[in-house]
Amino acid sequence: MTQPVTIIMIEDDEGHARLIERNIRRSGVNNPIVPFANGTDATKYLFGADGTGMAHKGNALLILLDLNLPDMTGIDILRRIKENRYLKASPVVVLTTTDDSQEIKRCYELGCNVYITKPVNYENFANAIRQLGLFFSVIQIPAAAT
Repeated sequence: MTQPVTIIMIEDDEGHARLIERNIRRSGVNNPIVPFANGTDATKYLFGADGTGMAHKGNALLILLDLNLPDMTGIDILRRIKENRYLKASPVVVLTTTDDSQEIKRCYELGCNVYITKPVNYENFANAIRQLGLFFSVIQIPAAAT
């Protein structure tokens, strides 16, 4: 039996975080969502007290990651996730306002699975998130390394 996927949302804009969660729920995805408003708290959670990431050994995680955080860059978080033996299999969806082609290329090179640029237009953004919710409902997330 596969365990439910926990969605880790790292988003510092409270309005965007609410919009993301609301539209994921509207799409029929009822997985637990663990929100973080900064990179420090998110990395403490992801990598655990010992910093190894072993706290999530065997857990199925999907990470929604904003690149522009108040305390660190999402690029640094993405790099750490993909270099960690327990977290590297977790899909990472970058949701950010950054549409620079070099930044997008860099994220894919580091291992992000999907890169979505947040439109300033909330209706378009809500649409993108609804589509993401449908994506969550059909994909299978691998469990972390054991």
